[in-house]
Amino acid sequence: MNEEGTKKQDNPSNEEVRTNKQENPSDEEVRTNKQKSSSSGRNEKNELFETMEPGKALALMALPTVASQMIILIYNLADTWFIGRTNNPYMIGASSLGLSIYLAEVALANVFGTGGGSLMVRLAGEQKPEDARKVASYSLAMSAVTAFAFSLIVFLFLDPILLLLGASENTLTYGRQYVFMTTVIGGIPTVLSMCMPQLLRNSGYAKEAGIGVGMGSFLNVYLDPLFMFVLFPKGWEVIGAGVATMLSNVVSMIYFIIVFRELRDKTVLSLPRRIERITPDQKQSLYMVGIPAAFAIFLFDLVAMVTNRITVTYGDIPLAAMGIVTKLERIPVNIGLGVCLGMVPLVAYNYGSGNKERMGKISSLSRTVVVSFSMICVALFLIFAEKIVGSFISNEETIQWGCRFLRGRCIALPFMMLGYQAVNYMNAIGKGKVSFLLAIIRHIVLIIPLTMIMNHLWGINGLIWSLVVSDVLNTMIRWFILRSNWCKNM
Repeated sequence: MNEEGTKKQDNPSNEEVRTNKQENPSDEEVRTNKQKSSSSGRNEKNELFETMEPGKALALMALPTVASQMIILIYNLADTWFIGRTNNPYMIGASSLGLSIYLAEVALANVFGTGGGSLMVRLAGEQKPEDARKVASYSLAMSAVTAFAFSLIVFLFLDPILLLLGASENTLTYGRQYVFMTTVIGGIPTVLSMCMPQLLRNSGYAKEAGIGVGMGSFLNVYLDPLFMFVLFPKGWEVIGAGVATMLSNVVSMIYFIIVFRELRDKTVLSLPRRIERITPDQKQSLYMVGIPAAFAIFLFDLVAMVTNRITVTYGDIPLAAMGIVTKLERIPVNIGLGVCLGMVPLVAYNYGSGNKERMGKISSLSRTVVVSFSMICVALFLIFAEKIVGSFISNEETIQWGCRFLRGRCIALPFMMLGYQAVNYMNAIGKGKVSFLLAIIRHIVLIIPLTMIMNHLWGINGLIWSLVVSDVLNTMIRWFILRSNWCKNM
């Protein structure tokens, strides 16, 4: 009996073996289960990119992206709105100068978020997941390195940069305080919290990207009054706004790090341990899209600098009003950009897989949406200008200047959105040279010269209407370029 029992223990039955296997799966089974889970996640995203009805697919990608863009807008407006509660136009002017440097950080994020994200999803469409993984890792690592370098440069040349952007004796100190906190100390979290959601969105995880952006922005709205009016003494409101912005970006970055870790088995995304080696062709493709995307932001920044320097010749009050108006313009622009950014991974994937018909449907739908919404915003700005500008500041002179600027400049919005849609489409299909040319024409050839010429000829009215004239001309020029054989062969 004992001997028989011993034999049974030494030679367990098939049923016992199966039971043990279920309780203690082998390493091979664990890997298989992980691969099945990863494959299931990829199949869901493949449906989004390949077979889902274009309107539904665009909505699934665009709505979270629009929400995140609106939250970014709230984040940008929050500092201006809370600083406006001080009723100090010099502090508002300083925050407007800070916006220009913030846009430079957006540009750095765009090099690797837009360039790397577009290349990553095109490689996924070509069924090259390992190449896509390396590109995503390289993009994230390089964004951190360049952010550190940018913060160091701003720290070393802070005053000359602010003066170049249009700071006066009244706004220089406040500008120095704000930029030191948001860019010198908070540069790396700011850039990473903008680059990482772009990579997430291009992997099909627009909702997760929107949550992270929203978390940081809503936290900024909460922390602004806490630091400005509770924790810091009177006169430190600008420093308080800068600290709130920096901390909110740190929290957002931490969230994205956690998400990247959780998705590493389901996507090509992971946290880099080193700077990955990618092929020379991949580097060229990344930078040919990323650099024009970044340069477009720098050009936008250059236009803002020129506009500020011309506006300040009419006084610090008009400069403060222009700062409010340029941020109000971001409402339709950010929503339009959200739709365009939601379009990009869908177009890029189908470009990589060769589905040109689906590309065209998604592009046409996105164009219709952004132009329609911008026209609604034009009507609202024209009718309710006083109430909208007055919600930011109670100074009557600033309100009057703001209304003049807003009612003139808003007419350009539909033409502006057509341009943004075309540029994002070109980025999606890897035609960075074309998008770069379009950016050069709009900013360097048209807006800056026309702003200076029209201001010289017609004073403040010329300054106000120069944007409208520039974007109308830009729309006509772009129409001819995009239909030329040169563009098709690029």
